[in-house]
Amino acid sequence: MDNRPDREKYRKEAIDSDDKDISVTILGSGTCVPSLKRSSCSVLVEAEKTKILIDCGPGTMRRLLENGTQIYDISHILISHFHPDHTGELISFLFANKYPDVSKRKIPLSIIGGRGLSSFYSGLKAIFGCWIDLMPAVLNVIELDPGKNTVLLDDAILKYVPVEHNEESLAYKITGNNGCSVVYSGDTDFCDNLIEISYDADLLICESSLPDELKVKGHLTPSAAGEIAAKAKVKKLLLTHFYPECDDVDIMALCRKTYTGELIIAEDLMKMRLAEEKIG
Repeated sequence: MDNRPDREKYRKEAIDSDDKDISVTILGSGTCVPSLKRSSCSVLVEAEKTKILIDCGPGTMRRLLENGTQIYDISHILISHFHPDHTGELISFLFANKYPDVSKRKIPLSIIGGRGLSSFYSGLKAIFGCWIDLMPAVLNVIELDPGKNTVLLDDAILKYVPVEHNEESLAYKITGNNGCSVVYSGDTDFCDNLIEISYDADLLICESSLPDELKVKGHLTPSAAGEIAAKAKVKKLLLTHFYPECDDVDIMALCRKTYTGELIIAEDLMKMRLAEEKIG
């Protein structure tokens, strides 16, 4: 059965958007396993003039270029956790910002993440030194306060909660000025925090690493992701972060055991928009 989504449908929706709509582009829908079809984890969220990169796995910069986006346009990088398939291209991203010098970047870059982000970045600098060390006026490294849950971005509100994977693992919710919201689960097992932050979201981008029968600790399956989406009453569920084992099963059918709403199977470079519903 061919469960591939109508990619052109979502691209057309994004092209037809107005200035306040949130645009979402799946840059990488895969994992650590090399794939010609799926890059490692990364999502681009555009809220008016603010371009937010969520995770930066291998292949991210190539996908950005294929999407027509320059690295210098990215204002924020949100890190869900420190595993290489979510952060592996961060080094290359920072290094590329220094070519030929930082003058190409007209806006500051903020790297945002959970507990230990400052130490993580310091560790990278200890290895790569000046090659990834941008000027303080250009780069901000923001380790989120676990006692809070909200950060104001330029054209959006960012909320975050811890999820069940690593100590630093976070799920993020981005709400634009039009009131629409997108949630990114990061890697996680089933947890109430993800349900809570996803409640009534317009789009939940949820990991679905392996088929139901191959469930492993710290990751979700299609039916588990569907159960979270159903409990949270999200308007759209987009499954992503697929290991190769998912290619041999009907992911959509597994998710339909628990979720009856609009369901999308991620593909790299899939684009969609979240628009405020017009009444009357």
